Amino acid sequence: MVREAIFNALMSRDLVRDARVADLFAGTGALGIEALSRGAAHCTFVERDRNVVPTLRGNIETLGLDARSRIVAGDALSQAAAIDVDVVLADPPYGFDDWLTLLARLRAPFLIAEAGRRLDSLEGVAEAGWKATRSKRYGRTWVTFFERID
Repeated sequence: MVREAIFNALMSRDLVRDARVADLFAGTGALGIEALSRGAAHCTFVERDRNVVPTLRGNIETLGLDARSRIVAGDALSQAAAIDVDVVLADPPYGFDDWLTLLARLRAPFLIAEAGRRLDSLEGVAEAGWKATRSKRYGRTWVTFFERID
């Protein structure tokens, strides 16, 4: 339900088709794979758990998406500044609380964040060059759309 809601909103704003997307904290790659299936041109998957990377790679290859994908085995925060994309999808573990650092390092114009709490009133967002444009709760998951303002 959450993934469908995210992509319905992205599609209504025409932010996916032909876009370069990053799936930070990729895990098995569900968000990035969904973006590719909806017409994204390319997805960079970032996952730090090297035990999960083979599963991620297998999912991408099984679906025939390897030509439009890149896997980076590393930490999302340290990789954020190096990723040049149009849209970032971030679904970190719910204990993650370093959103301001992530926002400050990203160069993309859009970030869609999944969290276990509200992020739309996060202090310091404007100073990091972002504004929350949409926030909605789905069960225990909050989805917040951020847009770059600088």
